[in-house]
Amino acid sequence: MVGKRWMVETRDGSVIQGIYVGQNESGIILRTESAGEIVIPHSQIKSTKVLEDNRMRNGEYWFENPNATRYLFGPSAFSLKKGEAYYQNTYLVLNSFNVGLTDNITMGGGFELISTFTGNPGFYITPKATFKISEKWRAGGGILYANVMGDEIEFSGLGMGYGIATYGNSDNNATLGVGYGFVDGDFSTKPFITLSGMKRASRRIAFVTENWLVPDNNYYGILSYGLRFMGERITVDLAFLNNREISNEIAIGVPYIDFVVKFGR
Repeated sequence: MVGKRWMVETRDGSVIQGIYVGQNESGIILRTESAGEIVIPHSQIKSTKVLEDNRMRNGEYWFENPNATRYLFGPSAFSLKKGEAYYQNTYLVLNSFNVGLTDNITMGGGFELISTFTGNPGFYITPKATFKISEKWRAGGGILYANVMGDEIEFSGLGMGYGIATYGNSDNNATLGVGYGFVDGDFSTKPFITLSGMKRASRRIAFVTENWLVPDNNYYGILSYGLRFMGERITVDLAFLNNREISNEIAIGVPYIDFVVKFGR
């Protein structure tokens, strides 16, 4: 690993980047641009990380997008790695949990907070499987199933089965999705269609959009646009949902907010 760029976090919270020269009894030796070769004592080191060359932008390390598997609500064809997991909270009432069972299969689910106090809690599950086609293309599919618990509930649930294709990388991508919804076992005759995208504008900010064509007698659209603020383990989405009917009342759309905390590798 000599010659690779390393990032070392010390116990006092400092972060040092440099080219790995080696290590000895005194500590790890890095060659930095500002101070030349320095030795970081082993006792002061909290963590180390080898930085991939393709994550460097003008000498600055851009950490991996911690929330590449999802736009606002809808999924991309990127998947959690085995052992990774995240918690997502939307509007402070929708709580989602997802975990990577393998590098290609993710199991997710969640619940709606307010309904838990009514005695009929609402819940949902969201399994997803994806695979890599080429360097730029990925595909996958999954199921969204939602229902309400309660002794007097006679309802078999609603949801959607879908397929998705994603073009791009984890920072800049677009996803086309097609799915068929179902309610009480009856499937829709027309598909739902989604087109979503993400564009990373800086180390900590990305543009996000998620757009739906929903079947009715005729299709109607739901658009979204917003910003994602990113740290290495957390993201916050601030966006707006809009269509023709909404814009007549609220020109910029209905505010949308969520946050995601990632765990694992």
